[in-house]
Amino acid sequence: MKKLKVISFVVVLLTVAAMAAAQPWQGWKGSGGWGLGGGYNRMYDPSKAETVSGEVASVEQITPMRKMGTGIGLKLNTGKETLLVHLGPQWYIERQDMKIKAGDKVEVKGVKAVRMGRDVFIAAEVKKDGEILKLRDDAGFPAWAGCSRLRQDK
Repeated sequence: MKKLKVISFVVVLLTVAAMAAAQPWQGWKGSGGWGLGGGYNRMYDPSKAETVSGEVASVEQITPMRKMGTGIGLKLNTGKETLLVHLGPQWYIERQDMKIKAGDKVEVKGVKAVRMGRDVFIAAEVKKDGEILKLRDDAGFPAWAGCSRLRQDK
């Protein structure tokens, strides 16, 4: 009886593995809309990058577009205006060494965009106290996308 259970388990395991291997690659599903192919990433135009500075009024969770995973954003008082700065996906930002909080003086390089009728500033890097949090490269490629750039460059 015990031998029959082990054989049945192995058969089920092999069947599941074969079914998984037969499925076509559909990309990583865990990007939560923050990935390369999404509309949000296409909003970042590196030719329009600019730098703003100011004091962080608040750090908050954001959802830039419907069906996107939670992100982290800042309300930044520049002296002229208060900008909503999008940093990146929550899971990525929370794992960085640089911690940003209300009252911090920061300089942010990024791109202004309009999302759901609101002006936003999509960050590429944040400078604070001589440290730099790099969120996108000069071409606008997001740091959290990791090695998937290799697939995109082909």
